[in-house]
Amino acid sequence: MNVRSGGVRRGLRSALLVGLLAAGLTGTAQGTAVLEDRTLRSENGAQLLWSRSYPDALGGLSGPLEVGETVYLGVGPVVFAYSSATGTPLGRADLPGLITSLDASGGVVRVTTQLSGVNERFTLSGETGTLSVQERVVFPPDATVTGWLARAADSVLPADVQAAAAQDPLNPFLALRQAQASPGDPYVALSAVRRALNVSVPFPAWVQLAARLDGAGFPSAADLALDRARRDAAARGVDPDIPISRSALGAFGNPSGYVGTLLEQNRLARADIWMTYLRELHPRFQGGPALYARYAQILEQQGREGEAEEWRQFTRSLRGGTLYNLGPEGLNSVRGAARLTAAALLLTLLAALLTVAARAWPAQREDTRALGGRYRSWLRHPLSRARRVFVAYASPGERLLMTLLGAALVGAVGGVQWASQVSVQLQSPALSSGTYGGGWWNAQLANLTLRPGPDAALLSGLAAQLDGDNSLARTLYTQALPDACARNNLGVIAQVRGDEPQARELYRAALSDNPDLSAAAFNLGLNPGLASLEFQRTNRPGEPRLCYPDQRSVTRAVTGDLSVTLRAALSDPAGLLGNPAVGTRVSAALLASAALTALLALALLLPRTVTPLRRSRPPGFRLLALALPGAGVLDSPWGGMLLLSWGSVMAALAPATGLVFFPNLPFLEQAGSQAALLSALILTYVLNTLTFVTAEVRHARRVRRDDPDAEPQPTP
Repeated sequence: MNVRSGGVRRGLRSALLVGLLAAGLTGTAQGTAVLEDRTLRSENGAQLLWSRSYPDALGGLSGPLEVGETVYLGVGPVVFAYSSATGTPLGRADLPGLITSLDASGGVVRVTTQLSGVNERFTLSGETGTLSVQERVVFPPDATVTGWLARAADSVLPADVQAAAAQDPLNPFLALRQAQASPGDPYVALSAVRRALNVSVPFPAWVQLAARLDGAGFPSAADLALDRARRDAAARGVDPDIPISRSALGAFGNPSGYVGTLLEQNRLARADIWMTYLRELHPRFQGGPALYARYAQILEQQGREGEAEEWRQFTRSLRGGTLYNLGPEGLNSVRGAARLTAAALLLTLLAALLTVAARAWPAQREDTRALGGRYRSWLRHPLSRARRVFVAYASPGERLLMTLLGAALVGAVGGVQWASQVSVQLQSPALSSGTYGGGWWNAQLANLTLRPGPDAALLSGLAAQLDGDNSLARTLYTQALPDACARNNLGVIAQVRGDEPQARELYRAALSDNPDLSAAAFNLGLNPGLASLEFQRTNRPGEPRLCYPDQRSVTRAVTGDLSVTLRAALSDPAGLLGNPAVGTRVSAALLASAALTALLALALLLPRTVTPLRRSRPPGFRLLALALPGAGVLDSPWGGMLLLSWGSVMAALAPATGLVFFPNLPFLEQAGSQAALLSALILTYVLNTLTFVTAEVRHARRVRRDDPDAEPQPTP
């Protein structure tokens, strides 16, 4: 046994010597990576093999982590892989958060990222020359992450661009700066541009690179970069059916902003390329209709009426599935209409209350004199005084009318509150980033507190399916049934796992439930002609089409309808006043109108205080009856209609005074609208004059019939 052990030890010693000798002869001794301050060095004993320095502008550093002959280092939101022997970049992984740690436990390289308090873990894999992420990477709309490559290149001084580009050939922005630094040598410039296009970057970086290539005079290269951006975005789950906010679009390269620059420079040929990119990938971006209208107008001025009409038709096609089919920006119109309605109802209700108070004022003074006076009676005889409030002198019909006006006012102000809340929530990052799913997205969605129901289950199921968790997605879609969209997506899961018969059965059932469901029609091979389906054919060939919820479905999932939000707001006044999505003024107006309506409803229970006929139309009441159309005959349905018409016209004419504006209803300020409103106002006063004269004649006859000795009251 001892002889054998000694032989083994001598054999191992000989093998080690041979290995060291071979390493020395070939020069491939592996170094040890060390990070000091912001410099990464690889050392083989006392020998420095290579080193790299990272400016503070690139963000925090994590690592280094050595696995075999590869050194991994986290810099800001990316992980670099270097050869431990030579320092040659082997790959780069772009991640959706700032790197906080690297570890190789379990034989794989795992990365932890953090952004806005959200931690995510990813697994890196790849052979020599590549570096990939096994999980789906969803980029948040944060320029800290999406603009890192461009900032890294911009932080290099002009004198160091050549050396930096040679040291980091994976950053295309450095290659572009190298091309711009060689204007007198077209060959060198084109070679650098080719190197910039031969790397792999996420779609936000491609869009940023395309804009810089365009500005540097390389339009063909810019077109190629945009095409790669489109394909990379499609592969990551970005879809044209999902809205995207202006801030998210800015973080993803700001193509709409660059279109504005091109239009200002009158570079229509280049603007057309970028408009096509927006139309194909982000047609429902915030502010899109305004940009489409501007572009169509420019085309029309250039004599390209056919193209202009095509863009207008495309804009109209985006209205499908939106609230009341008003388009992506339709919530602004809803909020404006609700504000106008609330203003009209408020004017009408105030006019009615003022008129009733003017009629009751003299009689109230006489009736409260024995109780201690109009105000002191509240302390001496509160119950008797309560029976003599001015509303008690109104007829039951007048009280009912004012109560109904108050209830309508609550609904109108609630409509303003609902539209404001929905507008803010629909622009939340979880619903306006162009895609669903990912750790950061799921954290943002949790902050919205979705209302349980089919719409919320559909939204969560889509996120799970895009993240590759088909088991969870199937469970959520089952909860959303019989929703046709969920049924279509269940068919997609069946088709992916190879069950074609069940998939087609589900597609047919979805199309039967909703004949307008384009995703199910596409999956059945019916080829409906929609832009989003053309995007699917081009960028995801051979893949079934998922069904995404429209704006109405998302709204139901997030806030519910008006009755839901109104009930929640009135049941929690403190929460309503503290809701930043609504605003203090709207919240206070809603609570005030609800309180006023409650008082008017209680007034319905008061017995009517009879006013003598000779005191039923005092001078103040007659003045208001002439000034406020319909206010003098509130006990008649026609009087209420006339007063409401007057209030509506006055509210619509308010912008002309410069005191009140309805920016979401610009047609009110047009000359034709103003003329029509003035005509309607004159008509209300003509009708009111006839009504007033008729009422005065009828009142005089009643007075003479009931009290022949009474003196006629003067008419102002």
